[in-house]
Amino acid sequence: MGFEIEIKFRVADHDDLERRLVDRGIELRPPVRHEDAYLAHPSRDFAASGEAFRIRSEGALNRITYKGAKLGGPAKTREEIEVAFAEGADARRQLARAFDLLGFRPVAVVRKMRSEYHLDFEGRRMAVALDEAEGLGTFAEVETLAEVEEDTLGAQIAVLALARELGLVEVEPRSYLRMLLESEGRIDRNPAGQT
Repeated sequence: MGFEIEIKFRVADHDDLERRLVDRGIELRPPVRHEDAYLAHPSRDFAASGEAFRIRSEGALNRITYKGAKLGGPAKTREEIEVAFAEGADARRQLARAFDLLGFRPVAVVRKMRSEYHLDFEGRRMAVALDEAEGLGTFAEVETLAEVEEDTLGAQIAVLALARELGLVEVEPRSYLRMLLESEGRIDRNPAGQT
C-alpha cells in the first residue's frame, strides 16, 4: 500500500537496456507472463475518475489491484493497493465470477511478457520492467513506491534520474489499457482523456 510512481517508455528492443542493467551488476531474469483483467465498477465510471481496478495473474500468482486517480507531477503518480489471493487459474476464475455477481464487468485483458529487475538507486528501492505487450509493442517502465504522499515528489525525481541514466527518452504517457482500447477502436486517441 502506498503511492506508485512510474514512467513508461517506448523502446525499440530491450538489448541495450539489458546491457545497461548488467553493467549495474543486475542479473538478467527470464520474462514472466502477466495477464491483467480490468473491470468496470457497477456504479462508478473509472474512465471519468481516472481509477483502475484489475485482477492480475503473474505466472501462477494472483493479485487484485486498485489504482487511484493520478496526482500531479512529471511521473504517473497514484495511490495503489494490491492484495494477493490464492494461486492458480481456478482461484482467478472464482474471484472473477464473484466480481461478476457483484456487478463488475470486464473491460479488457492486457497480456504481456515482463522481466522485472530491482535495484537501489538514490536511497530508494526501484524497479525496471521490460515489457513486450501483446499487440502494443516493446516498453520499459521505471517505478518506485512512496509510503506517504509527501514523499511522492522525491520519488518522481528519482524515477526521472534513473530513467535518464538508463538512456530512456521516449515517454509513453498512456496506460496499456488505454493503448489496447484505442487499438480496438473502443476509445478515441485524446491526450486530455484517461491515460
